[in-house]
Amino acid sequence: MSEVSFFETVGGEPTFRKLVDRFYEGVAEDPLLRPMYPEEDLGPAAERLTLFLMQYWGGPNTYSASRGHPRLRMRHAPFRVGAEERDAWLRHMRDAVDSLELPEPQHTTLWDYLERAAYFMVNTMDAHPGGPAAR
Repeated sequence: MSEVSFFETVGGEPTFRKLVDRFYEGVAEDPLLRPMYPEEDLGPAAERLTLFLMQYWGGPNTYSASRGHPRLRMRHAPFRVGAEERDAWLRHMRDAVDSLELPEPQHTTLWDYLERAAYFMVNTMDAHPGGPAAR
């Protein structure tokens, strides 16, 4: 008997699409994060994140089949990711995770991973240009 994946436990693809759609609704209006997405349409970025998260949690491997190994830090290296960007990302992701109304422990499992991932992506300790520490 095979074990049920987290992906299946939380509702599969519809759950991850809802999560990412809600997240990008926040990003679209965020003055700090929105400029990190040069394309006008956030759809391609949302699709990449959806496919990555589905694969990570035991869903189809569509992400790796189309894009190769995730290499998350490498893919984010061109962008300045400091504490402010991390915290903004987490704020929108927290709203998105909470909107799913997942039962415990799935809510905590998902949030803990996303929080660790956000901290892992930080690639600079510099103050944000024009931010309080830069004055």
